[in-house]
Amino acid sequence: MQLKGKTAVITGAARGLGRACATRFAEEGADLVLLDIGQDLDGVPYPLGSGGQLEHTVDLCRAHGAAVLAVTADVRRSAECETAIGQALDRFGSVQVLVNGAGIAAPSGKAVHEITEDEWDLMIDTDLSGAWRMTKAVSAHMVARNEGSIINVASTAGLVGYRHFAGYVAAKHGLIGLTKAAALDYAPHRVRVNALCPGSVRDDPLVEGRMLAEIARSLDVAVEEHEQIFVQAQPMNRLIEPEDIAGAALWLAGDDSRQVTGSTITVDGGFTAR
Repeated sequence: MQLKGKTAVITGAARGLGRACATRFAEEGADLVLLDIGQDLDGVPYPLGSGGQLEHTVDLCRAHGAAVLAVTADVRRSAECETAIGQALDRFGSVQVLVNGAGIAAPSGKAVHEITEDEWDLMIDTDLSGAWRMTKAVSAHMVARNEGSIINVASTAGLVGYRHFAGYVAAKHGLIGLTKAAALDYAPHRVRVNALCPGSVRDDPLVEGRMLAEIARSLDVAVEEHEQIFVQAQPMNRLIEPEDIAGAALWLAGDDSRQVTGSTITVDGGFTAR
């Protein structure tokens, strides 16, 4: 029960890595505030997490005995981020952990000169500025209590470039920069900020993941072959599992990492070691 007595806010919790983190945190005793947009977005060419999927995550967490508050919120909207944190504080009194997991993989699949202004803005607004808004909403509370762990889910795209993914790469590089700067801002107050960089994560049906499949679509890779193709780039010859990311997030959320801040932790099977 590594998180007993802690309240964690997780964005993008309806499915994928957000759900994986939520259920693992529930197993470890955390109270949870689970956020997701709960609807599709114009410009994103695939369905986003639904309200029904968010409720399913809630049910999975409650099955582990966790107290859970579900909130529908769009991280592109400052007022909704602030309201969500306000609801978390009203319900649980404090927040010790924030996992910024909300993000999109597309619109992508274009060279830089082919990206429209709207496509660029949508990617940056969601994947980078969304994490900043949530951090802004919760950090003053954490500073006042002299405790907190903020975990930004970045990507290996925050460390290296990927062809035809300029918006995503720029957003994730920016997220790592935000992590380092915020870590220095809040270190005197014992509020830690770290980034997780997953490699190619398998779309596990249990968490209803679909990120890897959507990246494959953007690259015109046949969906029925995409796992085998992505594995070829993995030094450990296997895809990353959602539980691998959840385990790393658990460590960053807990007290065993109390001296870890401003770090970028890769969970990529050695992909970026080359």
